[in-house]
Parts: sequence; structure tokens; C-alpha cells
Amino acid sequence: MFQSLRRLRQRRETIDRLYGAIVAQARAPAFYADLGVPDTLSGRFDMMVLHVYLVYRRLASESGTRTMGQALFDRFCSDMDGTLREHGVGDLAVPRKMRTIGEAFYGRAKVYDAALAAADDAALVAALERNVFGGASGLAARGRRLAAYVRRTEAVLTQLGAEIVDGSLAFPQPVEASA
Repeated sequence: MFQSLRRLRQRRETIDRLYGAIVAQARAPAFYADLGVPDTLSGRFDMMVLHVYLVYRRLASESGTRTMGQALFDRFCSDMDGTLREHGVGDLAVPRKMRTIGEAFYGRAKVYDAALAAADDAALVAALERNVFGGASGLAARGRRLAAYVRRTEAVLTQLGAEIVDGSLAFPQPVEASA
């Protein structure tokens, strides 16, 4: 019994480390100052979704880490739930807002999956322009730079072996990866 409690605690700590690394990366000032991601609630949410998605995708790619991917998504949902409550969203409205957040995550994940499977970056650039930059026109250069970062991040995450299972993540620098 104590052994299973210890494993559960260790898994929770691992997910917390992964999630902490994701939050830190999504808040990196370079996204907002250098890549032009809007420094708004919406822009920050989309950077969180993008990074959770990338790590979730990596974890879901192997049968041995799929449950970690789900635990990471659950941690993200728990954080979003807490954030909504901290911002004064009432108990009756939280489930509706959480459903919207879940739909946003899975909708973006579907679009990003298709875009990352494409041979070129056109679909990825379009998806990032629409989701991260709010569909504003004239942002193709920003979209291309963010797409280059996403491709580089996916490559880095793919190379991770046991490190990710131990809760270690090393993201590329946003500006260097997009150059």
C-alpha cells in the first residue's frame, strides 16, 4: 500500500515538474517581446495550450508515456480551473468555462497535428496566425518564426528519452529556434 502511494506521489511530482517547465517556457518574455505574441490573457493562454500540446503530443507518441500525457492534461485543467476561480468565476460557471477550455485545447491539437504532419509549414503558420495572433493580417513573418520554433521544439522533445519520464524538459530558446 505504501509503495503505491509513493509511486503516486512521485508521478504527481514528475507531472508538476513537467508542468512547471511548460509554464516557465510559455511565459518566456521572448515570445511577447521578440516574436510578437500578444501579451494578453488570450495570448498567454494560447502559449500555454501550444506548449502543453507539444509535450502532450510527445508523451502520447509512446505507449509507455501515454498515461503521463493524460496526467499532464489533467494538471493543465486543474490549473485552469483554479485560475478561473481566482478570477472570480462562480462555481456554476466554472464547468461551462472548463468545457470551453477543453474544446479549445482539443480543437487546436487537431489543427496542430494536421499542420505538423504536412510537408511544408503553410498550414502550421496559418494555424498559429489564427490561434496565437488572433487572425490579424500582416503577421506572416511572426507566424513563420513561431512555426520554426514549434518545429524545433518538436524535434527537441522527440529526442528526449528517459529525461521526460523523470520530469526533465529543456525547451529551445524562442528567438534562437525561430531564426
